[in-house]
Amino acid sequence: MKLTTKTRYGVRAMFDIAYHNRGAPTQAKDIARRQNIPQRYLEQIFQELKRAGLVDARRGPRGGYYLTRSPEDIRLGDVMRALQGPIERLFAVDGEPDDDVHTSLWRDLARKVAACFDEVTLRDLCERRDKQRAMYFI
Repeated sequence: MKLTTKTRYGVRAMFDIAYHNRGAPTQAKDIARRQNIPQRYLEQIFQELKRAGLVDARRGPRGGYYLTRSPEDIRLGDVMRALQGPIERLFAVDGEPDDDVHTSLWRDLARKVAACFDEVTLRDLCERRDKQRAMYFI
């Protein structure tokens, strides 16, 4: 299973808003700088995340992108589906009959992988980061 660059950047951008601004509006230029993502590409990613209802934007000096739900209510699976389509499609077997044993195996595996991504929230990522920072200072 290979995640696209767009998906990896999208997850990093969503994490950045949740972690650095606690979901409050964050300017794309600040996210791009912190996450080392090209700003023009990040703006395109945000448009897709906005269409999916995961972020919205506020104009003005205190504007920027913000999460539409709390970090504990946004799952990695949500971000992946918004940017890459159904997770299950990543395991699709072209040309195989639907009743094939192997096709059914891949379908089961896809459901389990999707469930794993749906178990992890942006809040989980923030807590993981806090733990890493605490370990660094010990």
